Amino acid sequence: MQILIGLILGAVIGIAAHFALPHRERRGAALAPLAGAAAAAVVWTALTWVGLGVDSPILWIVAVLAPAATVFALLPLVTRARVARDATDRSRLGV
Repeated sequence: MQILIGLILGAVIGIAAHFALPHRERRGAALAPLAGAAAAAVVWTALTWVGLGVDSPILWIVAVLAPAATVFALLPLVTRARVARDATDRSRLGV
C-alpha cells in the first residue's frame, strides 16, 4: 500500500516536468505523469525488495531522483521525434 506514495510522487514530478519543458502541445498530457509514476513504481518496488523501508532516506531520495531523471530524459526525446515527424509529414503533404 505504501507504493502509492511513490506512484503519486512520480506522477507529480511528471506533471511538473510536463509544464516545465517546452513544446508541451507536441506531446500528450498523460505521457509525463505516467512515465514518472512508472519509474517511481519500479524503483520503489526494487528498493523495498532489497529491504529498505519507508523510514529509509535512500528510498525517498531515489524515489524522487529516478522519476525526475526518467521524465527529463524522455520528454525531450519524444518531443524532438514528434517535431521531426511533423516536419516530414508537412513536407510530404506539401502543407
